Amino acid sequence: MTATYELQHALKPEQFRELGRLVNTYGLQTFRFDEKTNRLHLDYDASRLNNSVVEHVLREARIPVLRRIVPEPPQPEIKPAGVLA
Repeated sequence: MTATYELQHALKPEQFRELGRLVNTYGLQTFRFDEKTNRLHLDYDASRLNNSVVEHVLREARIPVLRRIVPEPPQPEIKPAGVLA
């Protein structure tokens, strides 16, 4: 599963190191930081961890999380009246 978080500010070198340590310790699989959007994407094993645990681990590591970004569900395609599927 992938969780995306908006950060308060860009990650510092020590925070990148801490994320690398967490990936090896807590079962987080990978992380990606998007500098343009200031978002952190974390892949983790949902059979072992849940969002609450992931957020707790990030807080303990002093990662500057502002909020979790919840993906919007896909919108159904709307066809003009009179058009058959």
